[in-house]
Amino acid sequence: MTREVRAFAVTVLVLATLGIGAGLLWSAVSPRAPYQVTERGLVLADLSTQALIAADGWYAVITGGLGLLCGAAGWLAGRRWMLGVLAGLCVGGSAGAALTYWIGSTFTVGAATVEAAAVPGVKIVPGALALTANGVAVAWPLLAVGLFGLLEGMHGYRESSLRQPYGEGPLGGPLSGPLAGPSGGPLGGGDGSVRG
Repeated sequence: MTREVRAFAVTVLVLATLGIGAGLLWSAVSPRAPYQVTERGLVLADLSTQALIAADGWYAVITGGLGLLCGAAGWLAGRRWMLGVLAGLCVGGSAGAALTYWIGSTFTVGAATVEAAAVPGVKIVPGALALTANGVAVAWPLLAVGLFGLLEGMHGYRESSLRQPYGEGPLGGPLSGPLAGPSGGPLGGGDGSVRG
């Protein structure tokens, strides 16, 4: 049990640490929406700007890619402590996604430039990063847990007895044991019924 807890803690810590780097990367590559400085505060200067959608898209690409990477790495490295790693992917992915958002929206990496129509006497400033499509915030944990489950399901099926053709044993030879007939095949007729 302590190994499962340790695997959970290490997984959460690694994914949360990745969230810091992901937030800095999101801040570096995402464009900023142009805001106009007025007496009432900041107002979006260009209502047709694509910067808000681009910020959502970059967030989804970065966190979704990390989710797939973490899911595959977690399955390969932690198959002996699957429950702890799986729970760690869920909690750590959520923590990493939250840290990505907080770091990216708080710190500006590089020069934040905006494009807007130049109007004399109007000051245009870059806005902070934000998510307008909140659903992308679950991309990291969802893809990490989903890929982990898919890989485990494929591996479990490959080793399952359900893959063996009807009437063959696990090694591909004829079935042996109480259900085998005199010739090695299953007891019964062609209708599948077992005869005594």
